[in-house]
Amino acid sequence: MKKFASIFLATSVLAGMLAGCGASEEGGSSSGGSGSSDGDTIKIGANLELSGGVASYGSSINDGAKLAIDEINKNGGINGKKIEYIAVDNKSDNAEAVTAGIRLAEQEKVVAMLGPATSGNATATVQTANQFKVPMVTASGTAETVTVDKDGKVNDYAFRTCFIDPFQGIVAANFATEELKAKNVAIYMDSTSDYAKGLAASFKKQIEENGGKVVKEEAYVTDDVDFKSTLTNIKSENPDFVFIPGYYEEVGLIVKQARELGIDAPLMGADGWDSPTLVELAGPDALNNTFITNHYSSGDPDPKIQDFVSAFEAEYSKQPNAFHALGYDTVYFLKDAIERAGDKVTGETVQKALAETKDLSLITGTFTVDKNHNPVKSATVLEFVDGNQEFKSKVNP
Repeated sequence: MKKFASIFLATSVLAGMLAGCGASEEGGSSSGGSGSSDGDTIKIGANLELSGGVASYGSSINDGAKLAIDEINKNGGINGKKIEYIAVDNKSDNAEAVTAGIRLAEQEKVVAMLGPATSGNATATVQTANQFKVPMVTASGTAETVTVDKDGKVNDYAFRTCFIDPFQGIVAANFATEELKAKNVAIYMDSTSDYAKGLAASFKKQIEENGGKVVKEEAYVTDDVDFKSTLTNIKSENPDFVFIPGYYEEVGLIVKQARELGIDAPLMGADGWDSPTLVELAGPDALNNTFITNHYSSGDPDPKIQDFVSAFEAEYSKQPNAFHALGYDTVYFLKDAIERAGDKVTGETVQKALAETKDLSLITGTFTVDKNHNPVKSATVLEFVDGNQEFKSKVNP
């Protein structure tokens, strides 16, 4: 997921804070060394959006992570050591995410950091992870730039447990043309979001490769509330499918207003739609005949997934969404790496183990980490039926 505010601001804050940091506990400068597991616990940090505009994402990831940590600690911990979990609220803000990352790496001495949830906040934090040599694993930051910089260099200490945006766009386009037999499609995206623009680009390319035609492209901006003018332009082209990559805050209103204008065509988005708030904003009826690509479905009959659903419902009295599952998986991803890190567990040894992960079976799929620190894994297509997500299919990479 990604909301880019000012990366320049975030990195400026980072530079200023690093200048004011003292020596680390390991005797080096603030730029060297990371936490370790020399004591009775292993410190894992979380840099998450627990308040602010996308708190739904960060809070869900946090709940999934805590369930996993409770399970691990009840079963002997990692190599006999309990996990000490330190969660910091980045308030859905780039600069706050940088501050939270510095606190976890420099002051708390964690061996790894979970989060941030959005790609904008995750990208802002990458420099901190590399600087302090503490791996960060985003559960839902799908932008390619989280793990690979603009020059194509891999960010050594950045990883993720979610698939990347181009894969989601391709899956959505194939679903539109192959499953729904769409030929003339429209794209309606958030022009201020790199998340939306990246998805739109990969979707458009794949649609055209599949023989389809993009008959209309329109844009909105974050925090818009009235979409009727641009939706009217889309309706005039009579598309048989509309792709709407964006976040739930705007998408909920877009879906509602599209149906009010008489746009009955199938609508589709990606993981940014996945929030209970979407249903509240759009209404269950308006969401009928809409679809999303996502990382997981609680309706998947896989026994491992159903065991997770049961455990989550027992703990939280609600059904887990994809962000809950990704938070849960991210902790087990770290657990697996820490177990393979050797006798001396540090940010450096955990980073090496994360990069070497192969055929790890988790709730959101079995994956191997590729050369760019991305998981190679399946995607799930879900349909909204009367406000509920229903499993449609699983798509392999």
